[in-house]
Amino acid sequence: MDGIRLRVANRDLLEWDYGEYEGRQTAKILAERPDWLLFRDGCPGGELPQQVATQADRVVSRLRAVVGNSLVFSSGHFLRVLATRWLGIEPVNGGSRILNTASLSALRYENSLSQPDAC
Repeated sequence: MDGIRLRVANRDLLEWDYGEYEGRQTAKILAERPDWLLFRDGCPGGELPQQVATQADRVVSRLRAVVGNSLVFSSGHFLRVLATRWLGIEPVNGGSRILNTASLSALRYENSLSQPDAC
């Protein structure tokens, strides 16, 4: 494959570990914990937002080291954290508002490496 590098699964791109909330609907969780926010509180028995952000930071570091374009596949919540870390913000400050589920999204630079952008 001329000019194309293929990489297999990377553990840092795995889906957020939802622990006790795995398979549960958000509405049912909120009925028990009305103030719960995934991107602030994480999941009991699962991962905390900062743990997921640390994984995303490793992915961002690898992506920024690549010359050219990269294609990344993962789950929606992890990709939202990845986008926040790409932009240099904490997941709680935008994780639930960045990217749409089942969509193609682009993380890019506006004019230079110091100006990350998402579209």
